[in-house]
Amino acid sequence: MKNIVLIGMPGCGKSTVGVILAKTLGTDFLDTDLVIQKRENALLQQILNTRGLEAFLDAEEAAVCSTSCTGTVIATGGSVIYREPAMRHLAKDGVIVYLKLDYEEMMHRLNNIKTRGIALPKGQTMAGLFEERTPLYEKYAQITVSCGGCTPEEVVTHLTEQLQNPL
Repeated sequence: MKNIVLIGMPGCGKSTVGVILAKTLGTDFLDTDLVIQKRENALLQQILNTRGLEAFLDAEEAAVCSTSCTGTVIATGGSVIYREPAMRHLAKDGVIVYLKLDYEEMMHRLNNIKTRGIALPKGQTMAGLFEERTPLYEKYAQITVSCGGCTPEEVVTHLTEQLQNPL
């Protein structure tokens, strides 16, 4: 069985949906943010604060490329789409699923922007980040699931339906 790789903006529910999806499908679950933290022995925000954005993206790419699994639901960090080698690695054994959320709902869900480890370049707004990342998510996505106004369980239901009936 292929991996199911969840990509999308912070707050779209990658980790939450991922755990529920893994339980629903009876598979393993892997959160690449936790892989980064374990490999770097630091919280995501600490890496960003002390080493900077490029070092964080390098650490993320290395962590993602170090993973080796099949039949696993993988929740990625929102910035994974910035590194082509990481995305190639994930796509090699997986189906890339974009959990799509509109800007307003994303901002409503995010209440810890300063501490959650968002790879936000200095001087860039969340709106700018949203505009920059959306075409990259769309580029890599094999399946897109709209998460707006849905509970995580409803997102899992929509996703499992799409996985059973690929376009």
